[in-house]
Amino acid sequence: MNTTADAREQIGFIGLGLMGHGIAKNIVDKGYPLTFLGRKNRKPAEDMISRGAVEVSTAAEVAMRSTIIFLCVTGSRQVEAIIRGPNGLKAGLKPGSVVVDCSTSDPNSTIALADELAELRVSLVDAPLSRTPKEAWEGTLDTMVGASDELFQRLKPVLDTWAGRVVHIGATGDGHRMKLLNNFISLGYAAVYSEALTLAQKVGISPDRFDSVIRNGRMDCGFYQTFMKWTLEGDRDAHKFTIANALKDLTYLESMADAAAIANPLGNATKNAFAGLSAAGGAEQFIPMLATHIGRINGVDLAPVKKTETQES
Repeated sequence: MNTTADAREQIGFIGLGLMGHGIAKNIVDKGYPLTFLGRKNRKPAEDMISRGAVEVSTAAEVAMRSTIIFLCVTGSRQVEAIIRGPNGLKAGLKPGSVVVDCSTSDPNSTIALADELAELRVSLVDAPLSRTPKEAWEGTLDTMVGASDELFQRLKPVLDTWAGRVVHIGATGDGHRMKLLNNFISLGYAAVYSEALTLAQKVGISPDRFDSVIRNGRMDCGFYQTFMKWTLEGDRDAHKFTIANALKDLTYLESMADAAAIANPLGNATKNAFAGLSAAGGAEQFIPMLATHIGRINGVDLAPVKKTETQES
C-alpha cells in the first residue's frame, strides 16, 4: 500500500465498468479511502468491498463522503444525469470538492456543467482516458487533463495511482476536446484498416500477407496490433471498445467541428462507417469487428480463421 496518500482527500467513484473498475482498484490499493456507487453487476462491487472500499446507494451519498469524485461512465448524457438527477451529486457536494470526469464527453456539456458547479464552489475537471481495460487494471492508462494549474497539482498524486502517463493539456474542456481528436485518429485508423483489408482480400492478398508487410514497418503501431488480433486470431477481447461508444465519440467530434465551423469530411466518413455497423445490429461488438462488417457488405469474408463461439455469423 502507498503510505504517501494524502489523508485529506476522500475519493468517490461512480462507474465501475471495464475501465472504471481497474482505476478504482488502483486508487484503493495505493492508499486512498474510496466510496463508490453500488451497481447491479456485483462482481466489481464485491471486489472493491474486499479491498476496503465503501459502497453507497446514491450519487449524493458519494458526494457527501468525498472531496474528489471520479466519474467513469459512457458519455455526457450519463454525466449530466449523475450530477443533476434526483439524489445526484449536486445534492451532496461540499464547497471545495472536485468532480473529475474520466468519460469521453461532449466539451460543450463539460463547460456548461463546470459553470453550474462553480456556483456551488465545486470544480469540474476533465481527465478522459486512453488505452484499454488491461492498462486500467495495471495502473498504466494515459489521461489528458483539463484543469487549472492549482487543481492539476492537487489531483496529480491521485491520477498517478492509475495512470502511467498524465498530460496537463489545458483548462477545463480541453481534456475532452483532445480526447475527441485522439479518438478521431484512432477510429479513423480502424476505418482505414477495415477498408484496406477488404480491398486486399478482394484482389487476392490475405490478411496474414497484408499483415506481414505492415507489421514492424513504418505503418505499424499499438492500435494496429490490437485491432488485427480479431481478424488474424479471433481474439474478440484484445480491444474492448464498442461500436456504440465509437459512434458516440465521432458524433461528439462532428458537433465540435460544427461549432468550430470547419469542414470535417474525414470525420463524417469515419462516423458513417461505424454508423453502418451499428445500424446492422452490431452496436455492442468491438471496434476490430468493423473489418468483418466492411468485408461482408463488399462480398468479402474477413471472419477470423480461428473461429470463436461469439464470432459473427
